[in-house]
Amino acid sequence: MKVLFAGPSLPDARDYLLEDIQLRPPAAKGDVYRAIVDGATVIGLIDGYFEQTAAVWHKEILFALSRGVTVMGAASMGALRAVECARYGMIGIGKIFERFRLEHSMDDADVAQVHGPPETGYIALSEPLVNIVFTLHAWLEQNLVSAEDADELRRAAQACYFKDRTWRRVILATRLFESRQGYLLALARDAKVNQKRLDALELIHVLLKTNPSPCSRVEWTFQSTAQWKMATSKG
Repeated sequence: MKVLFAGPSLPDARDYLLEDIQLRPPAAKGDVYRAIVDGATVIGLIDGYFEQTAAVWHKEILFALSRGVTVMGAASMGALRAVECARYGMIGIGKIFERFRLEHSMDDADVAQVHGPPETGYIALSEPLVNIVFTLHAWLEQNLVSAEDADELRRAAQACYFKDRTWRRVILATRLFESRQGYLLALARDAKVNQKRLDALELIHVLLKTNPSPCSRVEWTFQSTAQWKMATSKG
């Protein structure tokens, strides 16, 4: 059984999946473990909660890997956990994962996004920092902005609290002339890059082609600690 945890990074994920793949909402602590108990042999982790509830536990990912379950991550919480658990066999996918892996600096807030509930299609209410960073790279490559403008925008985005971060607030927080701000607002409306979505789609492409490998083994031993036993005994 294949399970995918996705939400705001790819609200229309169901449209890209085969019927035999279970789509579950963003993962919180314990959800990966429950997927294994339910029989998952391949798990794709895209989105996960981290503030209003406990985030996906590294231990449950290690448990999955120790059981021969294929676990891959991308785009959001999945990319973060893939970097942290890569040495144990978790598969990282996409440019966001590669950026975090190479820069050795990552934070939940870099991929965090305020959004509406599932019934609204996880409507976006803020802009993730990673999307802004990849957008600025694209604009520079296309000569749509100067290096100075890009640096100014990046500093403004990094200084903005993740819940308040929108393109409009970032642009208006810069020291750029008003006429330049108008141009950038139009650019943000028409030419922004949603790297989280692109990476999520890449994970799905890999997920569709991945077959369970129940005989795979790891070169380390999963430690069933007292804390782990207590957590899993509660379901």
